[in-house]
Amino acid sequence: MRLSSLLYNFKQGLLNIWRNKMFSLASIATMTACIFLFGVFYSIGINFNSMVKAAEEGVAVTVYFEENCSQDIIDAIGKAIESRPEVLRYKFVSADDAWASFQQEYLGDEHASVAESFADDNPLADAANYEIYLNDVSKQTALVDFLYEQDGVREVHQSEDVARTLTDFNKLISGISVGVIIILIAVAVFLINNTVTVGISVRSEEIAIMKYIGAKDAFVRAPFLVEGVTIGAIGSIIPLVLMYFLYSSIMNYVAGRFSALGSMFTFVPIADVFKVLLPVSMVLGLGIGFIGSRLTIIRHLKV
Repeated sequence: MRLSSLLYNFKQGLLNIWRNKMFSLASIATMTACIFLFGVFYSIGINFNSMVKAAEEGVAVTVYFEENCSQDIIDAIGKAIESRPEVLRYKFVSADDAWASFQQEYLGDEHASVAESFADDNPLADAANYEIYLNDVSKQTALVDFLYEQDGVREVHQSEDVARTLTDFNKLISGISVGVIIILIAVAVFLINNTVTVGISVRSEEIAIMKYIGAKDAFVRAPFLVEGVTIGAIGSIIPLVLMYFLYSSIMNYVAGRFSALGSMFTFVPIADVFKVLLPVSMVLGLGIGFIGSRLTIIRHLKV
């Protein structure tokens, strides 16, 4: 297709939008709302996932050894732990470290005399252990089963309820987000379909004349594809701009107004959010615009 034809089709596509201002504005507004809500759900989802991931990293599986277990066996258990892909990090806690941690957490300075009464007799002599932190808490059960198969392992403590809660929460957020996105896409395709249908009706006589003088099918259809894709592009750019400034404003507001909350919960940086949100939103907008106009052309444009 020559450059002049491309320019003509692009111009006609924009004119179609102008001729059907009300339908076009409705489609752009709906597309904007769809992409904006997608951005909101994605931003909420990625921040919740970040929060859940941080919580997961704080959930430890603790491995205790059999009585009089040799250091070689303990080291072998450590190597077995290190080989597991779901293990984020692990550390060895000696019996002395366990007793010191217990004193600090439960006795403190107020009950120092209680600790001193044990002198050099460590009441947690059999409490040496490995603390294991996972990169995916849903794999905790599989890891525990693996650990019980290792020689020298006496007992494994896990946070089963916490792991199940975090896993179910992740699934819930993902399911809700996917369901909302599917509904929004369906609504956007429907509105673009209606907008392009009106454009075809308005230009029916013009299309008939074009066909009469020998215009090719692709030439006749192109302006309507341009119309749908342009609506999709505009409907993607507007919410992305809104999301960029709104997300930054919310981050600054929370950090300034709720300093305690800001210290407990760190927002995902906007660059990381838009690294995925920008291309996905543009593909969604352009794709919905193209599919909506294409389906309308197939159903209503007889050339």
